[in-house]
Amino acid sequence: MWYLYIVKCKDSSLYTGISKNVKDRVLAHNNGKGSKYTRNRKPVELIYTEEFGTKSEALKREIGIKKLSAKNKDRLVRKKEKYRLG
Repeated sequence: MWYLYIVKCKDSSLYTGISKNVKDRVLAHNNGKGSKYTRNRKPVELIYTEEFGTKSEALKREIGIKKLSAKNKDRLVRKKEKYRLG
C-alpha cells in the first residue's frame, strides 16, 4: 500500500507527500531528514492520510492536492475530521 499524507508544520503551513510507511516518514521529517521544506519547520504533525494501491495513484493524488490553495487543503482536512467524528 502507498499513502498520501499531509503534515502541519510548526509555522502552520501544510506539507503533502507520499510514502509506504507514514509513521516512519513523519519521524524522518521531525528528525530533519524528511524534506528540505520541513527541515526548518519542525516539529510536524500528521493531520491527513489517504490509502492507495499503487505508487502511481498516490503520486497523481499528491500532484492534485499540491495544486490546491491552502484554503482548499484546509477544507479537505476538516472534511475528513468531520467524517471521522460522525
